[in-house]
Amino acid sequence: MPTQAKAAVIDEITELFQNSSAAVLTEYRGLTVAQLTQLRRSLGEGSSYNVVKNTLTKRAADSVGFSDLAPLLSGPTAIAFIEGDPVEAAKAIRDFARANPMLVVKGGVVEGRTVDAREVTRLADVESREVLLAKLAGAMKGNLTKAAGLFQAPLSQVARLVAALEEKKAADTPAAEAPAAEAPSAEAAADDTAAADTTPDTDAATADAESPAAATTD
Repeated sequence: MPTQAKAAVIDEITELFQNSSAAVLTEYRGLTVAQLTQLRRSLGEGSSYNVVKNTLTKRAADSVGFSDLAPLLSGPTAIAFIEGDPVEAAKAIRDFARANPMLVVKGGVVEGRTVDAREVTRLADVESREVLLAKLAGAMKGNLTKAAGLFQAPLSQVARLVAALEEKKAADTPAAEAPAAEAPSAEAAADDTAAADTTPDTDAATADAESPAAATTD
């Protein structure tokens, strides 16, 4: 290939890397033209699936800071350049690979970060938008202003927010359970109740606030 033509190809691949929300590198050995066309269509509008030359792709990847892709650029390589939500595209690639095992996912780039094949699979396994939004609605305790803004957010962003909220909930759980572990026994509670009956109303209110029942409500 003439030098000028190679430079044009490198520029084209570079631009695809820069303008895509994700790029998934695959090995397509053994797939027919009809199967590759089917895969292209499944990726969604604006996305593409291109057979590439490894040497030229390495140079393009280096130019945009994706040098980590070099080990993946061996053998027959085709790249799915994704425009839009990378989760939906990852699901399409996963489903196609299940029906056509000749397709091998090598890894890629998702939102500016290089990932391996396992991370692409995990991205494809993200729950549906409806399930994630339901979880967020519960986590946000009815904050409709925040929740409304997420209905149009990319699924990957929604998934990250759900994961962060679940991690925070898990981290808060031990602190929430600590008072319960130190709660007075039933016998002690009964003694406190009896004592409260002989005190003024203000003291009774204080005893009620500190009783195990109040702790359970919290």
